[in-house]
Amino acid sequence: MSRIGKLKIPCPETVKVSQVDGRIVVKGPKGELSEPLHPFLSIRSDSDGIQVEKNSDQRKADALSGLMRTLIANMVQGVTEGYQRELEIVGVGYRAELSGDSLLFQLGYSHRINFPLPEGISAEVPKPTQIILKGIDKALLGQTAAKIRALRRPEPYKGKGIKYARESIRRKVGKAGAK
Repeated sequence: MSRIGKLKIPCPETVKVSQVDGRIVVKGPKGELSEPLHPFLSIRSDSDGIQVEKNSDQRKADALSGLMRTLIANMVQGVTEGYQRELEIVGVGYRAELSGDSLLFQLGYSHRINFPLPEGISAEVPKPTQIILKGIDKALLGQTAAKIRALRRPEPYKGKGIKYARESIRRKVGKAGAK
């Protein structure tokens, strides 16, 4: 069996985990998340935590047990603490502002870009060049951050664009340095 799939998921008392109609549902103080559960797997919950168990001896069940354990652990952490992703905007005149449930960007194009936030994701703009995304679904938060970054990817010569907060951009030497 998968080494990760064997591990128990610690579950606080404020979180309720149940299996309903082939889906696993995790409810906590920040909200509710659900994920489809493969027929090869089942879950067992006790006072120590949550255990993912295999219903089949197939090799695929091994791989899925590790995956499902990680997904459930992410859901438990999401409904208790939540997730946060920080983006930085680099470039003269590049900025963002929050307008209702969408972000407005000025990224050097001839027009402003309106980016509607998906349901379950909230944003803060403490500075015009800093965006903080928050949510309980780790996958949706990461996908939203990637879509925002794709609006203007950081370029390697001056580093202008939207980047993750702790991302380092590999810089290239321009024509003048190529001599």
